[in-house]
Amino acid sequence: MTRWFVYFLFYSLGGYGLEKLHARFSHSPRQVRKCFLLLPLCPVYGLAMTALLALAPENLGFIPLMILGGTVCTWVEFLVHLFYDKFLGVQFWDYRLMRGHVQGRICPQFAVIWGVLSAAALRWVQPLAVLAAEVLPGWTVFLLWAVLAADCVLSAALLRRYRDTELLALRAALAQIRASSQSSTSL
Repeated sequence: MTRWFVYFLFYSLGGYGLEKLHARFSHSPRQVRKCFLLLPLCPVYGLAMTALLALAPENLGFIPLMILGGTVCTWVEFLVHLFYDKFLGVQFWDYRLMRGHVQGRICPQFAVIWGVLSAAALRWVQPLAVLAAEVLPGWTVFLLWAVLAADCVLSAALLRRYRDTELLALRAALAQIRASSQSSTSL
């Protein structure tokens, strides 16, 4: 179980880095965070890759792995978006401007990207994730789990209350909390 948690964290952190690179190189107006947590983690990547790791047979060729990866990761992306939308009332991404999108949650273009990235990650990055899982002491993993759990609770509470993904930038969250507490004390 510890190994899977480390894989989740490893790929969530990598996903956060990819999102930051994408925002910078695409000159996105939203340079702030694009993930669920206050921590620099993007859980959709961690969930997608751990699902793929659980489902991918050993020694699968690169092209079949791309197809499986694109399919599995896109399904995870759809389900995560659905959860964010229905449970938290927020959307972190919207593909409605992309051709072939499904409810703005997924699109064929990013399914292909998921396929290429996930196959490459399993082939060339996964050995680093395995090494990370092997070298992290148990107490560190427990501490990371506790911090992640606290962050999930805090992030979910912020999103459910304010329905604003921009609040996952710590300064914005603190400013909103201060403003809310000042307005409630003035009543």
